[in-house]
Amino acid sequence: MKSTVIIKGSSNKVGNTQKVIDFINENNPFDVIDLLDYNIGHFDYNFKNAEDDFLPLMERIIETYDTIIFVTPVYWYTMSGLMKVFFDRMSDLLHYRKELGRKLRGKNMAMMSNSGENDRRIGFEMPFVESAKYLSMNYLGDSHAFFSGNELAEDAKIKINEFKNSLI
Repeated sequence: MKSTVIIKGSSNKVGNTQKVIDFINENNPFDVIDLLDYNIGHFDYNFKNAEDDFLPLMERIIETYDTIIFVTPVYWYTMSGLMKVFFDRMSDLLHYRKELGRKLRGKNMAMMSNSGENDRRIGFEMPFVESAKYLSMNYLGDSHAFFSGNELAEDAKIKINEFKNSLI
């Protein structure tokens, strides 16, 4: 396996999602791609966004990594808007750049969500699971991190470590 990358989809560079990533990366750091650092436009049926940062970023991800961990806060019971736009743009890989999209086959996907409480709703993981299936990727699982005040809850730390160990 080449390596693992975390794709961060939070509107807050230094918020709870970053705390989760910092905890994941304590002993065995993975590369991190922060979607806030890229200009990725919404999906367009005419591929008018073909010149933004999405396709070069996906080329780099596909050529460099075998495992992708999506880390997102829970916003209104679902993934963040940044993450949703990123997932929507994967349609480019199915229509506009099929040869690039085919290179996702056999790669691994996992997901870590987080929120202020241990309250992730049933089905939150469905877009990740189904996208992995559709792209012929291996879905390795998911977990949810939650906080006690400004710190990761102790139960969440245990879950994160179990999740991370299942990926290594």
